[in-house]
Amino acid sequence: AGFGGELRRWLLTGVSYMIPFVAAGGLLIALGFLLGGYEIVSEAPGDPAGRALNTLIVQDFSLTNLPDGGLLQYLGAVLSSLGQLAFGLLVPALAGYIAYAMADRPGIAPGFVAGLVAGATGAGFIGGLVGGLLAGAVALAISRIPVPQWGRGLMPVVVIPLFATLITGFVMFAVLARPLAAVTTGLASFLNGLSGGSAVLLGIVLGLMMAFDMGGPLNKTAYAFAAAGLGAATATDTAPLTIMAAVMAAGMVPPLALALATVVRRKLFTAPERENGKAAWLLGAAFITEGAIPFAAADPLRVIPSIMLGSATTGAIVMATGVQLRAPHGGIFVFFAIDGVVAFVLAILAGMVVSAVAVIVAKSLGRSKADLVAA
Repeated sequence: AGFGGELRRWLLTGVSYMIPFVAAGGLLIALGFLLGGYEIVSEAPGDPAGRALNTLIVQDFSLTNLPDGGLLQYLGAVLSSLGQLAFGLLVPALAGYIAYAMADRPGIAPGFVAGLVAGATGAGFIGGLVGGLLAGAVALAISRIPVPQWGRGLMPVVVIPLFATLITGFVMFAVLARPLAAVTTGLASFLNGLSGGSAVLLGIVLGLMMAFDMGGPLNKTAYAFAAAGLGAATATDTAPLTIMAAVMAAGMVPPLALALATVVRRKLFTAPERENGKAAWLLGAAFITEGAIPFAAADPLRVIPSIMLGSATTGAIVMATGVQLRAPHGGIFVFFAIDGVVAFVLAILAGMVVSAVAVIVAKSLGRSKADLVAA
């Protein structure tokens, strides 16, 4: 494979290993909100140390010494704290497994450290990407240095992790951290300033990315971008929550739209596609965009543009209405974590109708009445 193909493999490996941390952490935080309220992660009133309420509760209370809010507040604090800890591993896992894809096991330690440096310096998701690539490159370069036979056993467990971590960490701290942090801060400020047409445009772009390859690199890039920002959302910075809502809603549209199309115009689809359509209802409802892949694989030129159109519509509506989502996955099963659930559902329904109509029209064009009857 060429460099482009290898780069894609490295990045997708990192994102794939990162997603379980995102899903577990995000859903735990959302459950914490459900039990303890959204204020569970706010600063605890009257605490001289300025701790968040969930931090104060898990440090100062227990099951035998419950806080004033009772058992539900305590459980909400525990779950949200667990989720925050899992989210804290998001960028290190991304960087660590990018480096792992490049240099195998010797790349894991320097990659994770690069991710920790990115988090500590404010470089965030972008810093994790750059740090992972740097750590993997350094570890791979050291592994190719010829050494005597007696030293080869030490290379993967001592020499490569030590020197790759040293070099990568130094370069991240001394050279890359501030510029990457500035880029991350600038991007966050840009997103916070989006309103009106510019926010709608971002929703359209995210929707197109989610539908284009249905779980492939573009889809994962949009999802990782949204999920990485979710942990940085605050009471005054809710743009990441709206972006997460746009990404999830747009990703639910393709399977749901194709399931709808198989019901409305059964004769346009083969028997296996109609069976896939039954499963696509649940897959789409659970935010599994891959449920649309069988349809796209069988007829990509008609299906892919159609579902992109619907997902872009949904993404635009969600961004325009300011829907907020505090969970990174789950579809209809995390409705409790959505502010503006009615607008969220209407946006999905609008995208479903647009995509379903588009795919029905596309499949009908150029086909005779006899073909449609035969189908």
